[in-house]
Amino acid sequence: MNSEKTANGAAIELQGLVKRYGERVALGGLSLSLPPGQWVALLGPNGAGKSTLFQVLTGLFAADEGDVTVAGQSLRHSPVAALRHIGVVFQQMSLDLDMSVRANLRFHAALHGLRGPMAEERIAKDCEAGGLGKDLQRLVRELSGGNRRKVELVRALLHRPAVLLMDEPTVGLDPKSRRELLAAIRSDVTHRHSTVLWATHLVEEAEAADRVLVLHKGKLLADGTPAEVTAALGGPTLEDAFLKATT
Repeated sequence: MNSEKTANGAAIELQGLVKRYGERVALGGLSLSLPPGQWVALLGPNGAGKSTLFQVLTGLFAADEGDVTVAGQSLRHSPVAALRHIGVVFQQMSLDLDMSVRANLRFHAALHGLRGPMAEERIAKDCEAGGLGKDLQRLVRELSGGNRRKVELVRALLHRPAVLLMDEPTVGLDPKSRRELLAAIRSDVTHRHSTVLWATHLVEEAEAADRVLVLHKGKLLADGTPAEVTAALGGPTLEDAFLKATT
């Protein structure tokens, strides 16, 4: 199943996004276009504007200037229509710990108009694929950190969004859980042709992406494949180039 696109072929497009907090500019006129079927790492140090960008993209904050178009829908003018094409895994865990895995997923499915057999089929299928098939009746608080993240990923994908936003999703995960999450994202990009924007400050995660955006002080410093960004920022490795450009 192909992800939906904007008129110019992009799944999501940012046009001159500006966000200020008083005199501080958190996003300084950010523009970019992300096509379907691409895993994009948003690499930046703490304070670069990554979380602010995600808050704008998810409708939690309104941009002071500019717009976002998702699958042809303007976030500024048609927010409900635009947001239905987005799935999100936030940095902070956002599941109800005292509800079962199934109940958490049913609640989210209902928010997207998925009920009855279709919702149950997707929940069962996606949990089985994610190694959670035996955990559907367990309370979320009984799960490991890695499995809680898996539940959040299943939840984000239940409505089959064109765009998946991942805000530093591996924070606190052990290496095995991190590897499994990265593999699950790669699988979704490959099989559903989804667009993933993955915010991180970990260079090793960015190196696995199709495309890297380097954000610093609300400005886009570089955009390209990991090798292209390394060359553009002038370093023998992506890590060296990133550190050189942002410190």
